[in-house]
Amino acid sequence: MDIQPRCLDKVISLINKGVDISNPLAIDLGDEVNTDRISGKGVRIYPGCRIYGKDTAISAGAQLGREGPVTVDDCRLGPGVELKGGYFYDSVFLEKASLGPGAQVREGCILEEGAKCAHNVGLKHTILFPYVTLGSLINFCDCLMAGGTDEKNHSEVGSSYIHFNYTPDQDKATASLIGDVPRGVMINRPPIFLGGQGGAVGPLVIEYGTVVAAGTIIRKDILKEKYLLLGSPALSKMIPFQQGQYHNVKRIIRLNINYMANIISLRRWYLDIRSIFMGGDYMDALILRGAIDKLEKALKERVKQLAGVAEKARPSKRGDAGMSTAETLKDALYRRWPEIEEIINLSLLIEGDHSKRDMFAGAVNKNIPRDGGSYLTVIKKLTENESAAGTQWLQGIIDDVSHRALALLPGMEDK
Repeated sequence: MDIQPRCLDKVISLINKGVDISNPLAIDLGDEVNTDRISGKGVRIYPGCRIYGKDTAISAGAQLGREGPVTVDDCRLGPGVELKGGYFYDSVFLEKASLGPGAQVREGCILEEGAKCAHNVGLKHTILFPYVTLGSLINFCDCLMAGGTDEKNHSEVGSSYIHFNYTPDQDKATASLIGDVPRGVMINRPPIFLGGQGGAVGPLVIEYGTVVAAGTIIRKDILKEKYLLLGSPALSKMIPFQQGQYHNVKRIIRLNINYMANIISLRRWYLDIRSIFMGGDYMDALILRGAIDKLEKALKERVKQLAGVAEKARPSKRGDAGMSTAETLKDALYRRWPEIEEIINLSLLIEGDHSKRDMFAGAVNKNIPRDGGSYLTVIKKLTENESAAGTQWLQGIIDDVSHRALALLPGMEDK
């Protein structure tokens, strides 16, 4: 095997700092990889692994390639992360997140603490909150999933599941909220169960406590907690179809703005709350910065996709007094999109109600000595009132962003 001396030197330096590499000749390290960002404590890299990217960081206890070759490219791995086999690009994995062999994790993903995926799972611009578990043979792109409280009581997606994220109009303004940010970050909500061999047609909103029977395709929002959805065969019929009509444009706009606002609030959570736990250690700080970067990229992706709808959905006869309500809304979306986009981008500066944020952060800081400083332990042991204060702070950010953006469009603030 032809190995570049620089690569071999880097592999040897990792071995010297304590990384377990049983076959140095079967590892490929890119010239751009900074070995100072790879911990020597308990890290194990199995034969056949490839590590690339100047931003890659691998924390203590991480395991790569135990069940098959792994390619890591510009990813940041927290402590104890296990990537058993597959391709992982431009994503972040927090403590003890794990994926089985055959995974394909593309840009913009965040798997938080203890999130798990079995074999052959595809993700892109996907955020999984702590403990969320995905089965095998799943395509779950462009969505955020929360719910559950621990390793046994967690949200789950059954095997052979698809989040349908591409429309006949050739857009991906389809991101779905399965749970939400303001309540989900408190790790105290009922889990969500999506039965296997099913699917969800984005964009959707799904409430906590939802149980969806196996084989069911979700096509409408589920807005009530703790309901069981039983699927039925789709009606077999043919109706005229024309691209770019966007008959449900109001719903598309509302759900996309809501998703963006949730991403903005989650970024603020990372900046103001997670940073309390991840700011002091060099590797933790790298993981934190990486996660914030992925959230900013997630927002850019959603802005790009809704911009595509704004361009495609504009009526052919602008300014016609006889336009329908839907056509008027499409026209307004097209004309005012630059203003909406500016509002979304500037919303990254929104910090929310400072009094509520400071009250919540104070409760977190107060409980750290009592609960040992672990992020999950501290958050889960907050009182109901303390959690409610944090939820109100984050929901206020979402409401603020949504109001500013939707106020520019006729009828969008009407329920």
